[in-house]
Amino acid sequence: MLSLMPEATIDRESIARTYQFIRPHIRRTPLVEVDGADFGLNGVPLAFKLELLQHAGSFKPRGAFANLLMREVPEVGVVAASGGNHGAAVAFVARKLGRPARIFVPRVASPAKIARIRGYGADLVVTGERYDEALEASKAWAAQSGALVVHAYDRVETILGQGSVGLEFEEQAPGLDTLLVAVGGGGLIGGIAAWYSGRVKIIGVEPEAAPTLTEALKAGRPVDAAAGGIAADSLAPRRVGELMFPIAQKYVDRVVLVRDADIERAQETLWSVLQAATEPGGAAAFVPLLKGLYRPQPGERVGVLLCGANTTAVKFTQGDASVRL
Repeated sequence: MLSLMPEATIDRESIARTYQFIRPHIRRTPLVEVDGADFGLNGVPLAFKLELLQHAGSFKPRGAFANLLMREVPEVGVVAASGGNHGAAVAFVARKLGRPARIFVPRVASPAKIARIRGYGADLVVTGERYDEALEASKAWAAQSGALVVHAYDRVETILGQGSVGLEFEEQAPGLDTLLVAVGGGGLIGGIAAWYSGRVKIIGVEPEAAPTLTEALKAGRPVDAAAGGIAADSLAPRRVGELMFPIAQKYVDRVVLVRDADIERAQETLWSVLQAATEPGGAAAFVPLLKGLYRPQPGERVGVLLCGANTTAVKFTQGDASVRL
């Protein structure tokens, strides 16, 4: 078992080493190359990484497997707080590895994510209105029980696991110029930015209603920000992590804020053109291209990470019965 201390370096070597541990357990999600003209973006080749096809419906199992495989897990098991996706991932990973899990989620968590957590057999506790309230409840349970805390974004192993998305992206789409990534607590963009280390322009995308990294960069440190909007169950933890912040300062080119209505439009467009069913947080990274908030140069190779699919927004009709997933 690999042991990484919290002060371990988050860099390419550590990400590559972590990938060797988690690779047998995760899906190497596909990448699809698309002519930007399909979306009205002439002369812009696009590369979408479909991380929404990962186990549990998002990129989160990467970090969850890294935690449970690279740390000592007590008999009582693990505990996690989540807006939904991280909880589903930890529940999935704990079941695969035969470990007990207790997951705390706020009432804002979507029914799709709550159903996944329950379906994976975890002990689910719904408490508080937002993520930070569920986080405090999970800390109290960890102190009482001795369970291993699996933090959603502010833990070395979590960030290293999420950084494997960047490793795969580079192998599947070498020569990218720009990569757009949604930001919540920052574990995903922190890991990806650490992997690329300035060799690709990394652009963060946040909802206007949850500008966590935007406010942190203004203040020069992680600070509390608004935590609302359509993607509140995935992109609104109130503040970014301490561990990812210096990585973002060094390697994230800029952060673009997007409106809820435009996130919904991106979901609809991705479904109609790619038949990709994304949750709001999963579609957010595509908004700057659709709305002209980021305008690539002719021939610029742009990557977009579609990071989550736990949604009830797609409706299928079978005969006279409608099934909403």
